[in-house]
Amino acid sequence: MAYVTVPNDLSKIKTKLALNLTRRQLVCFGCAAAVGIPAFLVCRSALGNTGAMFVMLALMLPAFFMAMYERDGQPFEKVVRNIVRAKFLRPGLRPYRTENMYAPFTGRGASGEEEPIDQKQTHGKARPRKG
Repeated sequence: MAYVTVPNDLSKIKTKLALNLTRRQLVCFGCAAAVGIPAFLVCRSALGNTGAMFVMLALMLPAFFMAMYERDGQPFEKVVRNIVRAKFLRPGLRPYRTENMYAPFTGRGASGEEEPIDQKQTHGKARPRKG
């Protein structure tokens, strides 16, 4: 009797179209072929077969990477978009501050921190302790 393994999470199953590849992979591989094959044919006379093959490979690798890379169920461009948002577009340090409406009555600033005391105001008196 034949046994077939069934994954527990059925949301991870992707529809395969042709040659056991998804639609995304077929599109990326097609774009890689559309860029790489003409580059090979153009460079073959100047660089020879080996040099033209390396040029073709260098031009096709990014498309192969985009087709195959997936992290946490997200494709490459979504991962890169999230990294760019987190590192460059959003503020890095977000300090927690509250608006204290009773601050003027306690001698503290609006953020609740003590206001700095000048040395001239104290005239040699002891400074108040921070607590």
